[in-house]
Amino acid sequence: MKFADRRQLIDSSGIRRIFELAAKMADPCDLSIGMPDFDVPEPVRRAAIDAIEGGRNRYTPTDGTPALRAKILEHYRARGLDFPASIVTSGTTGALYLLFLALLNPGDEVLVPDPYFVMYKQLLKFLGVKPVFVDTYPDFQLTAERLEAHRTPRTRMVICNTPNNPTGVSYSEANARAVAEFAQRHGLVLLSDEIYDAFNFDGPFVSPARFNPDTIVVGGLSKSVAITGWRIGWVLGNEELVRALKEIQQYTFVCAPSPAQEASVVALDLDPTEVNDAYRRKRDLVCEGLAAAGLRAARPGGAFYVFPEAPGGDGDRFVEELVKESLLVVPGSVFSERRTHFRISFAAPEARIRRGVDIIAKVARRFA
Repeated sequence: MKFADRRQLIDSSGIRRIFELAAKMADPCDLSIGMPDFDVPEPVRRAAIDAIEGGRNRYTPTDGTPALRAKILEHYRARGLDFPASIVTSGTTGALYLLFLALLNPGDEVLVPDPYFVMYKQLLKFLGVKPVFVDTYPDFQLTAERLEAHRTPRTRMVICNTPNNPTGVSYSEANARAVAEFAQRHGLVLLSDEIYDAFNFDGPFVSPARFNPDTIVVGGLSKSVAITGWRIGWVLGNEELVRALKEIQQYTFVCAPSPAQEASVVALDLDPTEVNDAYRRKRDLVCEGLAAAGLRAARPGGAFYVFPEAPGGDGDRFVEELVKESLLVVPGSVFSERRTHFRISFAAPEARIRRGVDIIAKVARRFA
């Protein structure tokens, strides 16, 4: 079978390869997948069941049910962010795909902080857009100075992701402001991926949209209420943007799943404090364990990841040794143009985290 040329522009997901490896192992200590380890809250499950049993299983409007779109705008207004319009998408991945299709042409350049969420690189390449990687090591803060060093006449968009996947680092208020003002000053689209905004351990979440009214915000509920398989995301922006995304969505995803949209209205009323506190404790547990083992890592301010530097400086090799001890984490090269680090997901029971840290410490001693 002959495939289209664009098929050669993307790579198989390194995260999915780890997922498949875990399925073949007898008793792996899995700290690899970015998937919440708590169940969907009962009110959200009940709302979805009620929608299914009540016959609300058909197509919704392409841009989402009016109730959910209004609820999303209300949710952000309560945080001091007033957006003109919203569209419900098939997860944040669907949101990113629609935005890239609507806003970028082949040959355009997008500034992407490195390390990065794997989808940015692959989707941009698939569409013939050039990702330009902005090195943020070792503190993983995106700054205006780092961005300026990579800006060219072809630069069209800046992506920021806070709290960040894979590092867990949250942008400081000063840097969030600086990035927002950089994009505004140069007439660049600022896309803020805020899927982990419910998880903040050391202070309130700071969105770049506070400092740049033209910021496009992507969000969703996959992580905050553990509905990764329900595919609910959204985009917030101006009405012209939402109209464009709606036109494209009607010929791609059509609409997000209708029962999940019904349940999401309920989910947006839930208080994430208890879950956030639980992940803060897990963050502290894994960071203390890594420090005791002599590993260096930027302290995560949110999400549920930490991105340590691998002993010996080769994350790929170190992860291979961890796999031999039945510990699954993800090589940093999956998320970066470097291969010096690796990603741990602490979306796991505390006992598993302790077991994983013990294995890391054991293997790290071989590299001393």
